[in-house]
Parts: sequence; C-alpha cells; structure tokens
Amino acid sequence: MSEATRFNFADMFEAMVDEVPGRTAVVVGAGRRTYAQLEERVNRLAHHLEAAGVEPGQHVGIYAYNSIEWVEALLALHKIRAVPVNVNYRYVEGELRYLFDNADLVAVIVQREFAPRVAAVISELPELRHVVVIDDGGDAGLDGLDVDVSTGGGRTVVGFDDALAGASPAREFAVRSPDDIHIIYTGGTTGMPKGVMWRQEDIFFALCGGIDAYTNAKMEKPSDLVQRVRDGATPVTLFTAAPLMHGAGQVATIRCVISGDTAVLMPKFDAEEAWRTVAREQTNTLMITGDAMARPLADSLVQLKDELDLSSLFAVSSSAAIFSQSIKDQFMDLMPNIMVVDSVGATETGMNGIKVAQHHEKSHGGPATVQPSLDSIVVDDDMNEVVPGSEQIGRVARTGNIPLGYYKDPERTAQVFFERDGVRYSVPGDFAKVEADGQITLLGRGSIVINTGGEKVFPEEVEGVLKAHPAVFDVLVVGVADARWGERVTAVVQPRVGKSVTVEDLAVHCRTEIAAYKAPKQIFVVDEIVRGPSGKPDYPWAKAYAREHADG
Repeated sequence: MSEATRFNFADMFEAMVDEVPGRTAVVVGAGRRTYAQLEERVNRLAHHLEAAGVEPGQHVGIYAYNSIEWVEALLALHKIRAVPVNVNYRYVEGELRYLFDNADLVAVIVQREFAPRVAAVISELPELRHVVVIDDGGDAGLDGLDVDVSTGGGRTVVGFDDALAGASPAREFAVRSPDDIHIIYTGGTTGMPKGVMWRQEDIFFALCGGIDAYTNAKMEKPSDLVQRVRDGATPVTLFTAAPLMHGAGQVATIRCVISGDTAVLMPKFDAEEAWRTVAREQTNTLMITGDAMARPLADSLVQLKDELDLSSLFAVSSSAAIFSQSIKDQFMDLMPNIMVVDSVGATETGMNGIKVAQHHEKSHGGPATVQPSLDSIVVDDDMNEVVPGSEQIGRVARTGNIPLGYYKDPERTAQVFFERDGVRYSVPGDFAKVEADGQITLLGRGSIVINTGGEKVFPEEVEGVLKAHPAVFDVLVVGVADARWGERVTAVVQPRVGKSVTVEDLAVHCRTEIAAYKAPKQIFVVDEIVRGPSGKPDYPWAKAYAREHADG
C-alpha cells in the first residue's frame, strides 16, 4: 500500500510537512513551531524512543499540561507505530497506578511537575522501563524514577531536550498502516477510565475530518488533503481550549496538522487569556467543551470585547459536553457575526451530529438537537431504527468507522461494540429521539437517568433549564434515594458571584419549561461545581455530596 493511499496520521502529517514546511503548525502559549521545525523535533524524539526499546504497538503515556512537547510526543509515537496513552493530569497516585498498569505502559513522557507522582508508583510497574521528563522550569524532584525494576535491568530517565539532542532528525521509519492504533482513555461521567481502541483510519473518518461535518461527504483518499492546499484552500487557525489529555483536544490538533492548518492551544484554560489568545493569534475558530468553558468565556467577553480585536473569529464550536442554549444566546448577543456550533459525539462513536445554533431557539426536550452525521442512527432495543417523529426514545448508535473496543475489557466491549447481520455497531448508552425532520435530540447517558415516581428524568435537560436562570452559574442534577418517589430530582448549584438561589425560585423558573416532576425537589448550593479538566461533569461527586447533605 502506497503512502498516498494510507489513512495514517504520521503519513498524512509528513505529506503536509513536504507541502507547507514554512507554515506555522502549532502554537502553545509563547511557543510555536513551523511544520518543518515540528517534523525535525518529532523525528528526533521518535528515533530516541526507538533506541530506548519502544516497539510498534507498545503503549507510551503522555502526562503533562498542554505544551509543544505534548504534540511532539503524540506525533513521534505515531511515527514509530507506537500507541500514545493520554494521562489525566488531575490523577493522584491510586488512579495513576491503575491507569499505568491497565494501559501496559512501557514508557512515559512526563512533565517535571508530575514526576514525583510517577516516582511514587513506578516501583510497582516493572514493564515501565523508560521515562522522558519535560522541563517546565520547576524544581520538582526526580528521585525514584530510575529505581531498579524487579526483573532487573533498571530504568532509564532522560530529559526531553537531551533525548532530542542525541537523536537523528532524519525521516527514516518503517512502513506504517491504516490499522495502526490510537487509544483514548476516557473516564466518561462515571467509573474508572477505559481505553477506547481506534484504528487510525477509523478515527480519521469518525473524528478527524475524513467525513465533512456539514455535508457528510466522505474523503476518498488522503492525498485529497494535500490537493486542497495546492488548490488554494485558506488555512484555518483553530484554537482548542480543551486539554490534550482529553480526546477532543487530541483529535482537533491531529486534524490541524494533517490538514495544513494551525493548531493553537493554551497550557491551562483561563477565560480571559483565551480571548487574548484569539486576538493575538487571529484565530478563526474557538473550540470548547461545553458550559464549563463557555460560561466563563461568555462572562469575560463582556469586559474584553471592546478592548480586543476579535474580527478573525468566525465560529465558536463546542463538543464533548453540554452547551446550553442560554450561553449560546449570550455568545450571539455579544458577537452577532459569528456562528455558534454544537457538535455531539462520544469517544466510543465519534461525531454523531452537528448543528449551527439559532438565536433563542427552543430545544426539543434535550440538551442538543443536531443533524446526524454519516452512519449515526438511533435504535431501539432490537436494533431497529427509531421512526422519525414517533417520540420513541432509543439509543444513539453508529456503524461504519467505529472503534475496535475497550483495551483489556472484553466484557464491556461486547456490551457496547458488536456485530448484527453483518453490520458492526457502537451503542455506548446515550438516549435520544428522532424528530420528524430527521434530526436527533440527545437526551442523556442512561447510567445517570433519574427514575422518580415511575418517570424517567434526564439530568442534562433539567441542567439546561436551570442554567438559563440568571442567578445560576453551573449546576449538576442527580437522583437521590427517596421513600416516596424512589429517587428525587436533586440539584447541586453554583450560583453566580453575588447571587443566591432557592428551591422556590428555581421551581417557578422551571414550571414554564419542563414538567413539574422534572423540577428539583431539593437544592444544595456550593462554592464550586466539580468537573474534569475538559468540562465533563463529575456526577459521582455530585451524587455523593447530595447524599451526604441530605442525610445530614
């Protein structure tokens, strides 16, 4: 198979390096690399990892905040057909021990700040034999990283820049394949993290631009990306506010560097700095992950919109988490000329649909109503497609380019990924209905549905209504055991600064938007809602908080 016919990320990146070597490929904070500069450093790191014993198919962790080095590590591993494993930088020792062991890491590329956490668990991981440390200017100690492993031979530790300095910049690598694996570890909204295994060709079509999100046209060959550049396609500067340790950050960055565009990231999310980055880099699209980023961005824009030149921005796009209509409206009020785009999907399916938001649009009873993407459907329990306009609730499914399954979890894989009548499906458990016009309304994840008085309540729908209240900054809705109702709808609310909320206020607010049984019967006010770094809700935390205070 020739390079021109392989949907392989490293091959496609190299083709773009040859086409636009002087174009800026990636910007993170004050650091930036052209395609040629990025290629040279990626090649050096790839050769270093090969020399350290990393083989095709083996797993290497990347444990850092967003940085140029994160991107270089990702591409270097793709070059040598190894598998990058994203490590959540909020994990503590117990979670790291689980992830490193579950993922079978043979090496880890770690930011110096997190080195002591790795040192605390590394003696229990005899297969992890090589550590590359990204210098962040801090003084965190490296003691314990090179402790001897139980099987003998020791462990090697090297600084990131030293690793590059001692390796070749040449593009000399073995032939790659569309079957090369990319794993995204996802914790979702519940449970321990799971590694979703994708063939690179499949994830390219499902998440990285292989299928046009607006037309559902499918790319025929990877060389079409280069041809677009030769035909004069305007390069896009995409600012991804999500962390690279989250799938949304990874796929957005990969999509940029295989398409000849510029990926802009920030080390850590900060709303004010995000707008300054848009102005400084003249970015065209701002990609966020739901309300956790959207709300502070919208609030800070009120103060900054007259100070900064944001004229380059034509779209704000959200994926991977709820994007409430009230916040979309706020963006459109503040920036009338931009598009606000809602895209929905999951690590287990890829993109399920997309929609350009309309001002003050009413939902169909869910957090998002979207035009389905190619191969996305809604099925009943017998895997029959749900009839449009029937009000029947089914589950979102995807066929075509879907993951292989969960790493080292055949039981869960069999539940989510399976074949029926010669067709492979991914059905991760997101409930939805199909509107009369064929659009899909997402209702919520089945694992967090609240059963109250015999009725099903989807937390995301209630959260969207509550967030439209002027005193509410953020909210999570959970079910708490109740002797009368089975479960009672309970809201954990973070009010806006200087505001207060009561159950009565919210009940009145909800009455015109949702049925009375969906409105929260109990509310707890907190200083801050706990969410993951990508903005995903921590429902186990909210449920535990509600239980504890309800019992108190």
